[in-house]
Amino acid sequence: MANKIKHGEEAVKRGLEVIDRVYGPGYHKTMEPLTDFPYVNETVGNLFADVWNRPGLSIRDRRLLVIGATCMLGRADLIETQVTGAILNGELNDEELEEIALQMAFYTGWGNTSATWRGIQMAKKAAAEWDKKGDA
Repeated sequence: MANKIKHGEEAVKRGLEVIDRVYGPGYHKTMEPLTDFPYVNETVGNLFADVWNRPGLSIRDRRLLVIGATCMLGRADLIETQVTGAILNGELNDEELEEIALQMAFYTGWGNTSATWRGIQMAKKAAAEWDKKGDA
């Protein structure tokens, strides 16, 4: 039988607020309708409400760690999500993104860095689209 324990409304609310700080204003709207599902509930109520919200590391510091781990996985889609949030929050600029790709190439392999590079380029486009929506 599946474990039905869910994070309370307060933890989920706090997690949704942190999601907006991590990925940009309004991003919580993509997660909020899904919080009844155990995976999403744990992600919002634990990972974002508690882990991303802890003192000791800034959101930018945590994001750099996640980007590094994600580079190792060669997942352009996950890189796109993190880098889009970084661009929208003014945490990383083009020069820093170029340096991340170069640095990671030597630690994660050139193949994985191709995915990292694709993710960065997709994030730049996504952030530009997000900015256009905000200007409308």
